[in-house]
Amino acid sequence: MLACPRNIGLLTLGLMALTLAACSQQDAQTDGPAPSESLPDILVTSNAFSGGDSIPKLHTCDGADVSPTLSWNGVPTGAQSLALIMDDPDAPGGTWVHWVVYGLPSDLGSLAHDAYPTSAVGGSNDFGDTGYGGPCPPSGPAHRYFFKLYVLDSIIDLEQGATKSQLLEAMNGHILAQGTLMGTYQR
Repeated sequence: MLACPRNIGLLTLGLMALTLAACSQQDAQTDGPAPSESLPDILVTSNAFSGGDSIPKLHTCDGADVSPTLSWNGVPTGAQSLALIMDDPDAPGGTWVHWVVYGLPSDLGSLAHDAYPTSAVGGSNDFGDTGYGGPCPPSGPAHRYFFKLYVLDSIIDLEQGATKSQLLEAMNGHILAQGTLMGTYQR
């Protein structure tokens, strides 16, 4: 039995809608330069929580709101600097930026609990501050928080307070490697 052309059109529209929804969800999860198969992965870890686990209250607005210790390895040769972005793609109004830091030395292997090297430059977060602003979701299901480390072949020349968008634009074409650590938090 042949399908009526009208039904084929509806089926095609339905498949297109599913494809767009999947792409939109993927974009919300990455919200930054698309990972490239040619870029090496950097392993990003924290002694405060494991990937996929809950971020301790100490590092949230319900605690001391201080950044967790982050460590990484696998920085490739040729690196000139590092940048870090932390955001929440599950925020009700769209991705919420919690932390933007750039100008980190390429030989740095970790960021200590609430401490930054003197070369680090703080970008603007969506709380209207520079520096770290921990998880602070509304009541409801857990939100995901992505700590994204970028290894760059240049030193980013942006003033303090640059936004995530400005940093992503400045990093375009300069990313040698990247890594992500995801934690969750629920109120």
